[in-house]
Amino acid sequence: MTDKTCRPESFTVAALYQFTSFDDLAAVQAPLAELCERNGVKGTLLIAREGINGTIAGSQAGIDAVLAHIRTLPGCDTIEVKFSHAPSMPFRRMKVRLKREIVTMGQPDLDPVGDVGTYVSPEDWNTLIDDPDTIVIDTRNDYEVGIGTFAGAIDPQTESFRQFPEWFREKRAEFEKEGKLPKIAMFCTGGIRCEKSTAFLRSEGVDEVYHLKGGILKYLETVPEEESRWEGDCFVFDERVSVRHGLEVGDYALCRACRNPLSCEQMQSEKYVEGISCPNCFDTRTDEQRARYAERQRQTELAKQREAGSGGMTEGSDE
Repeated sequence: MTDKTCRPESFTVAALYQFTSFDDLAAVQAPLAELCERNGVKGTLLIAREGINGTIAGSQAGIDAVLAHIRTLPGCDTIEVKFSHAPSMPFRRMKVRLKREIVTMGQPDLDPVGDVGTYVSPEDWNTLIDDPDTIVIDTRNDYEVGIGTFAGAIDPQTESFRQFPEWFREKRAEFEKEGKLPKIAMFCTGGIRCEKSTAFLRSEGVDEVYHLKGGILKYLETVPEEESRWEGDCFVFDERVSVRHGLEVGDYALCRACRNPLSCEQMQSEKYVEGISCPNCFDTRTDEQRARYAERQRQTELAKQREAGSGGMTEGSDE
């Protein structure tokens, strides 16, 4: 496996989101896409009427230019950004997409700005989740939870964030059998999913709801490892795949067929073929699908060879 830690960390990675109100989405999208391309910034930004969400990477100067522009957008002047670094460009292209929601929950009447739960700083998070009266819920997907989570947290075992409302409504009945609504603390990668899920719980009549400000990434950046309640790696949605304390790049790779993270042990399996299959998906894919993945992997390798032969990608170019 490639050593992800031996090269200098030359790319700045910025994870960001802001719930706000955009009226003219096209007017937000076009200048932002042009600015990213001009500055050689890559990644994904999602824009909806409820705000902006995404992760981008590039040179420090390029990231600074894009963030300066984003802070001029309505309601984004104080947008919180989580920074980390990567030894190589963690994205292949830049996408600025218009969506119905910046994080899809399927609950259109929520107010993530005015009806959000109580923010808890990373420095105070341990005290909250150490309280035996606190129920701690991981709002991420099952494959994310599988490589790391907070000690004692409940895993809803959801395959997508859309399933969270149904899971909570079913689970709530168990809570109420004990005669009370619990104190609930929730967390996610960067804060956006737990922010929306606290708004959902409040819309369901649960008042004592807390969430980790800045998400797991801010916790891993802020809290010393010797004081941490975090166990394992944190999955991230880019080519780094996972990060650890101090936001150091982890050892996981990504299966290009099912998008699940892979440990070193899993990549030793006979069911693992780069870009085509892994132990998680080998028995659920057809021969036709594997043939399609194989052709995609072949094209990817050819693109890498062309890039190497041309001396690398130029600033602002796209694969």
